[in-house]
Amino acid sequence: MEVTRCDWVGADPIYQEYHDKLWGKPVFDSLELFEKLCLDGQQAGLSWITILKKQQNYEAAFANFDPKIIVTFDDEKIEELMLNPGIVRNRLKINSIIKNARAYLEFIEQGNDFSAFLWEFVGGEPKLNHFTSMSELPAQTPESEAMSKALKKLGFNFVGPTICYAFMQAVGMVNDHTTDCFCYQK
Repeated sequence: MEVTRCDWVGADPIYQEYHDKLWGKPVFDSLELFEKLCLDGQQAGLSWITILKKQQNYEAAFANFDPKIIVTFDDEKIEELMLNPGIVRNRLKINSIIKNARAYLEFIEQGNDFSAFLWEFVGGEPKLNHFTSMSELPAQTPESEAMSKALKKLGFNFVGPTICYAFMQAVGMVNDHTTDCFCYQK
């Protein structure tokens, strides 16, 4: 049976599975949110499908996004990552994951809850939008701008307002499935 999906999905089975099972589904686990934020930062200047197809390689290269391990990455490890064809070999992006791991650990070591912090930008619960076409979606919102500013203040990078909005969509803080999509929740 044919299903109607958001028009950005296309025919790629990887994209379809991502859309159907993950995109827009609320994520509350702090470490999962950390991973997703890092991955969304990797897509800067690229399409999400590029990063999605490399996700397993990123997980292997970055110790399953364990920030306690990532912060131990030294210059030798960075050079090793720069030679890894399974990830985007951009020194700034590689360093951003390490920098973000440091910021994440510092934040939680101060007794903060990363998930609660991020979800506060949408009032603690998913925001359901009612768009009929992906062309109606904004690239950023006041909430994503506030999240970006707060994350940068904490020491995160590759977290501009557009990246933050894509992140918010991906982790279900904002549900932007179009109204004709079978995943749209009324």
